[in-house]
Amino acid sequence: MLLAASAGHKVLGHQRLAPIAARLSGSGAALGPVLLLLAGAAEMAAAVFLLIPPLRVIGAVLAAAVWASYALLLWRQRGHTLDCGCDLAARAKPVTAAVVARPAGLAALALAVSTLPAAPFTLDAPFAAAGFWHSTWA
Repeated sequence: MLLAASAGHKVLGHQRLAPIAARLSGSGAALGPVLLLLAGAAEMAAAVFLLIPPLRVIGAVLAAAVWASYALLLWRQRGHTLDCGCDLAARAKPVTAAVVARPAGLAALALAVSTLPAAPFTLDAPFAAAGFWHSTWA
């Protein structure tokens, strides 16, 4: 759910987020839209794969790779103040250990999910995930 929302965020906010992607990666501004597209595609693919039991492990590993990449890119920017694209609103803030820890923790959680036995997707799963997310980040 978080992955799909993040991919949608990249589509809706591409004008603001493309320069951020370029800055975080240390590449030129021309690569920002390409990097943003690749990140959003990886997030959406991971979200879809996580819903398909035979592809769940691939989805979890892909999610872990995406979030670990974000953590590494943010870690390289620690101490700087920037709009990391982590929020829906444009807001420059210092890149602190907590900002880096969020994607790192999500990467660790995704890796843990990759080790769980396959289970069918049920209607209550998105609501349980939303409740877990809310209790964790609210």
